[in-house]
This record gives sequence, structure tokens and C-alpha cells, in this order.
Amino acid sequence: MSDTAALARGSRALAHELSARLRAQILAGELAAGAKLPTESELSSTFEVSRTVVREALQHLQASGLVETFQGRGSFVLAVPVEPVGGPLAAVRTRDDLAALLDFRIGVESEAAALAAQRRSAAHLTSLRRALEHFGRAERSPERGVQADFELHLTVARASQNAFMVSTLESFGPRMVLLQRTGLDESAALTDSAHFAQILTEHTAFVDAIEAGDAAGAGAAMRVHLAASRRRLQARKG
Repeated sequence: MSDTAALARGSRALAHELSARLRAQILAGELAAGAKLPTESELSSTFEVSRTVVREALQHLQASGLVETFQGRGSFVLAVPVEPVGGPLAAVRTRDDLAALLDFRIGVESEAAALAAQRRSAAHLTSLRRALEHFGRAERSPERGVQADFELHLTVARASQNAFMVSTLESFGPRMVLLQRTGLDESAALTDSAHFAQILTEHTAFVDAIEAGDAAGAGAAMRVHLAASRRRLQARKG
């Protein structure tokens, strides 16, 4: 490995470590929604890293939907979906917990997609297409990606016309996406154009199958999508 490659790898590792530390503070409420983060210079001094590392760490946080940066104003913490005391995701603390959550989602949401293909109305199809388009625009505004992703999955559940499936996803809220994304590899971020294109393709596949009334195809496409997220999570763990 060349010296340049080694330095780049070290820089990425430092950025990942810094983003993880800031992410933990945000999720724990130590950095409240709306709070302005310290400047790049201050973060660089506090954590003894270069400003390049700080910028990369902030990009990771933006891709996770936790921070938004405004030119000339700095970076601010976005509103983080709050888990109610005793809520269903309160115990999700490790990557193993996230893997278990994805296992659950694979079972529930694959069946929801299959039912949606059988039961969807014209209004449901309109909502699905709108939700898919909304997610597609998140490539330009990754800070909105968490909400857009959640809304698409919730719309599929609503199209299933199964009240239990809908209430389950509503009880999870956008946090089910946020927790998953913060546990994934930093390369699996909506600021990565190749990754975003892959996720959009996966989403489009189950929406197309639902629209076509293909129950088996819709269920399979949802399973492929969520199973891919689980594999990315396990790859990061390793």
C-alpha cells in the first residue's frame, strides 16, 4: 500500500470515529435538535484531527439525516425521531439488535407488500408513486432521506389494508430507518450516488410489482431490499 493510500485510509477511519462520537451524542440528546455544532476549526482542535477529517465526518452525519449544513452559517442538529419511554425500539442498542429488527421487518413488510399488490386501490397507487418520487428527490437533499424512506415503507403497509401492519410501522416511526442507517457502513450513505441508485432501484422494484398486482413479485422485491440492508449491516460488523 502506498503512503498516499495509507494516509487516505487513516483519514477515513478518523472521520468514521468522529462521526460515530458525534452521532452518539446526538442520539443520546446531548446535542439537542436545532443546536449548532462547533465550527470545523473548533472540532478539529477538540478532537485533534484535520479539518478534512471533520468535513468528512459531517458529511456522514448529513447522509444519516442527523445534521444539516448551511453555507456561511454552520452545521445544525436536525430533529431526531424520539423513541417514547418503553417504545418498541428503545432496546435497540447494538448491531445485533438492528439485525433482529431487520429480520422482523423482512417478515412483516414482505407480506405487507404482497398484500398491497392484491388489495391496493387507485388512491394507494397514487400515494405510492408520490412517495417513491419524494424518495428519489432525496439524492439532492439527503437530510430528508430518513423521512422519505420511512414514508414509502409506511405507504406500502397502508396499501396492504392490514391495520396491524400499519400500526406496527407507525409505532416504529422514522427511527426504524434512522437507527438502521447509522449502523451501516459509511459508504452506504445517500450521499454516495451508486448506493442511492441501488436503493432507488430496490424501492422501484416493489412499487412496480404492487402496481402490477404481482403479489409474489412484490413480496420478493421487498425481501430482496431489506435482506440487502441486513447484509450491508453484517458486512459493517465484520
